[in-house]
Amino acid sequence: MTNRPEGDARAERNQRRAAARERAQRARTQQKRRQRGVRIGLQVGLGVVLIAAATVVTLVLIDSTKPAGPGPSSMSRGGITIGQDLKAVSGASASSSPSASATDSAEPVRITMYVDYNCPECAAFEKTNRTYLEGLVDSGAATVDIHPVATLSNRSQGTKYSLRAANAAACVAESSPDSFWAVNRALFAAQPEQGTAGLTDAQLQRIVHRVDGIRDTGTIDSCITDQRYGKWVDERTSAVTGGDVPGTTLNEFPGVPLVLVNGQRYEYSQPFTNEEFRTFVITAAGAGDETPTPTPTPTRTPTPTPSASASPSAS
Repeated sequence: MTNRPEGDARAERNQRRAAARERAQRARTQQKRRQRGVRIGLQVGLGVVLIAAATVVTLVLIDSTKPAGPGPSSMSRGGITIGQDLKAVSGASASSSPSASATDSAEPVRITMYVDYNCPECAAFEKTNRTYLEGLVDSGAATVDIHPVATLSNRSQGTKYSLRAANAAACVAESSPDSFWAVNRALFAAQPEQGTAGLTDAQLQRIVHRVDGIRDTGTIDSCITDQRYGKWVDERTSAVTGGDVPGTTLNEFPGVPLVLVNGQRYEYSQPFTNEEFRTFVITAAGAGDETPTPTPTPTRTPTPTPSASASPSAS
C-alpha cells in the first residue's frame, strides 16, 4: 500500500469540504428562489382575489345606486287608474293628480288606494267595499287609482312577499292592464297569513292565469320570475313612505291601507263597514243637488272577476 503525503490528503479533504459548501450554497440559493417564487405567487393570487372582490363590491354598489328602470306604462305615477267597465284608463286623465278640493260635478269622484298585498286590513277593506266600488267605477261615477306598495316585505320570513306580489301586479299592469282590477281582487282573495313565507312565484303566476281575459301570460310569467319591476316597486315604496304621496297633500305616509277620496284621507274605524265608507265618499265628493250621486245602480252586468275562493294550492 502506497502512502500519500500528508499534505496531499489535507488538500483533498479541503477540496471535498469546499465542494460540499458549494453544493450547500447552491441548495440554499435554490430553496430561497423557490420560496421567493411561492411568495410572489401568493401575492399575485391574493392581489387577483382582492381586485376581483373590489370589482364585485364596486359593481354591487353601482347597481344599488343605479335608478330603477321605468315602471309599467299604465302606472306613470306609481298607480293604475281603473275606470268604466273596470278597465284601465290611459292618457293624461290617468296620470293627473286630484287636489283635496276637487268637487267639480263634471268630474267623476277620484278614489285613490295605497295597498300592500300582505296587509290584512287592506284585504278587509277591499272585501267590505268591493261591490260598492265596482258599482261606482262601472257606472262612471268614480275612478279608482290603485298603488301597490311593499311596506310589509319584512313580514314574510325573508321571502319579501309584499314586494313580489306588488311586482306581479305591476307585471299585469304592463301586459294586461284591463285585467288589473280582477287580479287585484284575486291577490287579496288568496292573501297568505302574515308572518308566513307567503305565496311562491309559481302560485302568483297561477293566480294571474285564473283571471278571465288575462293576456300575454308568458310575458307576465317571466316578469314575475325575474322580478322585473321589483326595484321599481322598492323605490316607489321608499318614496311614498318618505312622504311623496301622489293624490294628496299629505307629507307623511300613515301606513296601509291609505284611502283617499278627491285627495281627502279616509280615517276609518274597524271593523270596516260599507256604510261608513259610503258616507265618507258622499261627504268628500261634496254631495248635493248639483253633484252626481256616488251610489249608482249599474245598468249592465259588471265585468266578471274571480271568486274569493280562488286560492292557489302549494305544489
